[in-house]
Amino acid sequence: MITLKDNQITIQRVEGEIPEVKAENENDLFFGIGYCHAYDRGIQMMVMKTLGAGRAAELLKGSPEMIEIDRFFRSTGWQYNIQSEVEKFSAEELEKLQAYCDGANECFRKRKPWELSILLGFKDFEWTIGDMVLLSRMIGYLTLAQAQGEIEHLFIELVQKGISKELLNELFPEILGDYDEELLKKIQLVDNIIPEAVKQSKIVDPMMASNNWVISGEKSASGEPLLVNDPHLEINRLPSVWYEVRLNNKGNYSHGMTMPGICGLLIGANGHLAWGTTYAFMDAIDSWVEQCKDESYLKDGEWIPFKKREEVIKVKGKKAQKVTFYENEHGVLQGEPTKEGYYLSSRWSGQDGGATSIKNGLLMFSRASVEEGMECLGQFEMAFNWVLADKTGNIGYQMSGLLPKRKAGVSDFVPLIGWDSTYDWKGYYPHTDLPSELNPENGVIATANEKITTSGKVPTQTIAMGDYRSKRIKQLLSEKEKLGVEDMKEMHYDVYSIQAEKFMHTIRPLLPDTPSGICLRDWDLCYDIDSEGAFLFEQVYRSLYAVVFGPVIGKTTQQFLQNETGVFVDFYENFDKVLLKESSAWFGEKTKQAIYEEAIRIGLEGEVKKWGEVNQFSLKNILLGEALPQFLGFNKGPFALPGGRATILQGQVYRANNRNTTFAPSCRMIVDFGEETIYTNYSGGVSDRRFSKNYNNDFQNWDNKIYRKYSLAKPT
Repeated sequence: MITLKDNQITIQRVEGEIPEVKAENENDLFFGIGYCHAYDRGIQMMVMKTLGAGRAAELLKGSPEMIEIDRFFRSTGWQYNIQSEVEKFSAEELEKLQAYCDGANECFRKRKPWELSILLGFKDFEWTIGDMVLLSRMIGYLTLAQAQGEIEHLFIELVQKGISKELLNELFPEILGDYDEELLKKIQLVDNIIPEAVKQSKIVDPMMASNNWVISGEKSASGEPLLVNDPHLEINRLPSVWYEVRLNNKGNYSHGMTMPGICGLLIGANGHLAWGTTYAFMDAIDSWVEQCKDESYLKDGEWIPFKKREEVIKVKGKKAQKVTFYENEHGVLQGEPTKEGYYLSSRWSGQDGGATSIKNGLLMFSRASVEEGMECLGQFEMAFNWVLADKTGNIGYQMSGLLPKRKAGVSDFVPLIGWDSTYDWKGYYPHTDLPSELNPENGVIATANEKITTSGKVPTQTIAMGDYRSKRIKQLLSEKEKLGVEDMKEMHYDVYSIQAEKFMHTIRPLLPDTPSGICLRDWDLCYDIDSEGAFLFEQVYRSLYAVVFGPVIGKTTQQFLQNETGVFVDFYENFDKVLLKESSAWFGEKTKQAIYEEAIRIGLEGEVKKWGEVNQFSLKNILLGEALPQFLGFNKGPFALPGGRATILQGQVYRANNRNTTFAPSCRMIVDFGEETIYTNYSGGVSDRRFSKNYNNDFQNWDNKIYRKYSLAKPT
């Protein structure tokens, strides 16, 4: 047990070695959370701060990848307008946030991570309110908002490759409008909107997809609501993205998952209210085509100089590098406007925010009803789908995020016209205009990153993930009249694929009577680690991409997108809709049957393996994992990962930026108000310190369907 502030705060480990912070007021509670974060995840906090400040090459490693990461974070300018956000906090809010920082800094004074202080020479161990604002921006953008930007960038590249409007409108139906093909071909593309080195850095905390659902008491065995969540992030890392805490404020318990560096519960429950989230794929990022020359851009008939920002990136052991960024009201230019031409500038709606999300996060500790929770969570600046349940029996859904007000009638998927101010954003819609739902008649709410059709006053999405997982969740929830916690656990680990079911309707009759063909024909459509059918289906599915898209976009491009990026990981439904059609312009002169027969022939060639033999991952230390040999214990594995891209247990292993990454449930949470309990497990451990017994202490639970159980009403 640790006691702080003259015994006003106590911290002790409970089941799973997670900390329970006990305090008599909220300020002391936040002090305790800060202390815990610094104690168990000090490395994680300092590394994220270093990244956000654009100092990774200076303080971590002077590699080309780190320089690229620094260049990106310097380009955002997120660290330069922090004070204006800090000024938005009230005096009471500042006290709470400073208490968190004081707790973290108290720990750092006593216990600095040797991995940073000795190995890397870190000297500045201090956490500030500004660091919290910066971190909230980082986790709100990376692999979330940027995914929208990436697919829009790919669209431009396809136009520039000469892919016809007919083909692109089929791939991106109803969202392209009558785009100016010749103008898009003139754009000088410099790089991805976010470099792959940033997107796939093993250090950066990535956010991505998730499942969440909630059922009313009329559907539950206990007669009270059940809320379930499992955020899908990169899991092949140590420490885990998440840090679990239990909080006791004068006998009022809260429990859930935090992110080190920020004091709020991102998902979790107090004794009255529970909440969970998925990413909403809101269209919160846009690009503009800028006509440039002589470091100026054209706007409403006038040439206006760009704001020019020069920076120096210090590089460990090497010469510093000077970089220059050009900015205007549309964001940062991708390129240098010294040469006349057309370039892209890009802007994310949350780039100037942070304070409002943190403000409302503070309130969630004391919110008691679904309606109060919807009001708070709806004001988050990041695009999330929230589901909620309360002790009195209510359930609800609320989308959050800053949705830009754009010119009516234009596609927000295609780059906007930069030289006409009518295409500029005109502020943001209030959260009350976003989709929401309270106590639906069927007693069920579920989201899984698909397009949301729930009522809302304005359209919020242009492109999202497939709806296979959402359909499977709703299917399972409809199969029983009454559902309990054990049913929720089974759903968390469900590996049946509705996507595969759709494709197998066409594939199964065409399969040959060979051992491989018979194996795939008899497959149960489940991605178990021992399944040979899952392996064979994936081989055929990959071959379909090669047969259909390779000849049009180029074999090299198709293979790169499939083998070295996450494009097909995120937006596979768009490609599936083409592949599942009876006829398509993408098929050329071939019939659907001929295409599938060719893909089957290619896919069934070679050795048959079990799914777990190819779908494997290792847990790697975010700081030292690539530098140290396996026997030192900083890395763990390999482990077989069940599930596929379209199963509730989403188990994707893929390559990007020359390294393996993953996309899978990073933690699991079930809240049952009937028994006032919360069940959890997560991939990783409490501590980021290799020689701590808690370095990877919950992974076996995560892997083996074992949940820890905590009371929301009394001490565990």
